[in-house]
Amino acid sequence: MFDAAIEVFSTCPPSKGEDPFAYRKQVADISRWSERAGCRGMLIYTDNGLVDPWLLAQFVIESTDQLCPLVAVQPVYMQPYSVARMVSSLASMYGRRIYLNMVAGGFVNDLKALDDETEHDDRYRRLVEYTTIATELLRGQAEFSFSGDYYVAQDLVLRPPLRSDLFPGVFVSGSSPAGAAATRALGATAVKYPKHWSEEMATDEAETIRLGMRVGILARPTADEAWHVALKRFPEDRKGQITHRLAMQVSDSRWHRQLSQLGERHYSDDHPYWLGPFENYKTFCPYLVGSYSRVGEELCRYTALGFRTFILDVPREDEDFHHIAVAFAEALSSAPS
Repeated sequence: MFDAAIEVFSTCPPSKGEDPFAYRKQVADISRWSERAGCRGMLIYTDNGLVDPWLLAQFVIESTDQLCPLVAVQPVYMQPYSVARMVSSLASMYGRRIYLNMVAGGFVNDLKALDDETEHDDRYRRLVEYTTIATELLRGQAEFSFSGDYYVAQDLVLRPPLRSDLFPGVFVSGSSPAGAAATRALGATAVKYPKHWSEEMATDEAETIRLGMRVGILARPTADEAWHVALKRFPEDRKGQITHRLAMQVSDSRWHRQLSQLGERHYSDDHPYWLGPFENYKTFCPYLVGSYSRVGEELCRYTALGFRTFILDVPREDEDFHHIAVAFAEALSSAPS
């Protein structure tokens, strides 16, 4: 359903507060919707309050035929050798490629609970070492040794070895200079929460690194239909607004601070970029809302800036993917060849 010029990932719903049996069904349903829509894979979150992302990745694999888990990896949770072994083990058992979303930050209280008070930029330097060890092991060297500021490895051998065609795609989450430097060092894809396209124009990142974004899309034949759905799904929520402000106080994410500082925008077809769900603590990414043609126009502008990977917000219905695909078709039909 999605054009080969872009790669699209969906997002697995978080497990907080969910009935375990209902949650398993929800994950299985969304995995199958995503696969039918032609998504490359599905992002799986990680933090102190969620089920283990690797167990969830295995469940996603067993629920689908081709969908690839995009697993969020935070160095405080496991050694890089364990990440490499998990990737190679899942690939060996299921013949499925795993993508890695390398995360340096998180909620400050989560990190403190694990006795990690590493400074922001140092966490990205640590992430480069961490990811280098994991990926070099997956390249299949007979023995691998490494000595850095944060990790030391001596004569490591990975078993089972990984088939070369199943080598993981690597994304780095972060929009700070330290995040961009880590992305370049690893040859990875930089995943951002996008600002409005006009505010992204000053960047020259697309010339040196691959760009991806986390974004929600609600498109319908007309703007009125799209905004009706958007405001029904994400009504104003005073409690959510308070929770959002509290969460921003315990998050060191530069993305979250930037989004919070963008200010309110009145919704209309003239302004499809919408932060309502983010400001009401319903999700952590901006949305593009409007008619197929208007949302397609915005997506076209982002692709012109170099964005080729799109990680969509958690879908509510199977039908959502049809509408998103129409908007992308509009975007790519308008883009220069």
